[in-house]
Amino acid sequence: MKQKFMGLEKFPKDPVAKLLSRANVILKTPLTSPPTALAGVVLQELEEKGAMVDLLRLLAILLPPRERVWWACMAARDYIGPRSDKDPPSLVASETWVFNPSDENRDAARNSMDHAYVDDDTVNCALAVLYADGTLGPGDLAQYPAPAGASETAAFAMNMVALGELSDKFEEHGKLLIDRALDIGRGGNGKVVLNEA
Repeated sequence: MKQKFMGLEKFPKDPVAKLLSRANVILKTPLTSPPTALAGVVLQELEEKGAMVDLLRLLAILLPPRERVWWACMAARDYIGPRSDKDPPSLVASETWVFNPSDENRDAARNSMDHAYVDDDTVNCALAVLYADGTLGPGDLAQYPAPAGASETAAFAMNMVALGELSDKFEEHGKLLIDRALDIGRGGNGKVVLNEA
């Protein structure tokens, strides 16, 4: 296995097939890895097959909740730019939750969606926050399960939006998003330089 797919301590130790089923996701790329294959094996197979979108889809499932939201927020920052007074409220609320994952901040992320502009794709970050623990939200909503894979899908969607916004460098940016998720999976902060290896 390639070095880049090793040492991913933050990823679950369950077989990928089980994780995909739990998130109600079917990858488009046919896999030859056995159903018992763990993350590193499947990620390498997807890379060898050039399946960037499925790689991103799987990474959204593999990352733990806070790290998944951070990854989505970083993707949004790729095209929105550094922090400013004009940042979308959903992005700001989601970043705040990453650094302080309280129910209050989770509720603020939920509220930010109610006031978001119709074309504000950073609501995907807030959705990833809202459903992060597998429920519909904090407080009374915590007793109801979220749709299967909802947080994961929102984080994946945010990364796909970033790819679309930066479509002039689609392949290069896709590699950056993947390397970033792998760095986070190893316990890093996701602030990586594109690695061609």
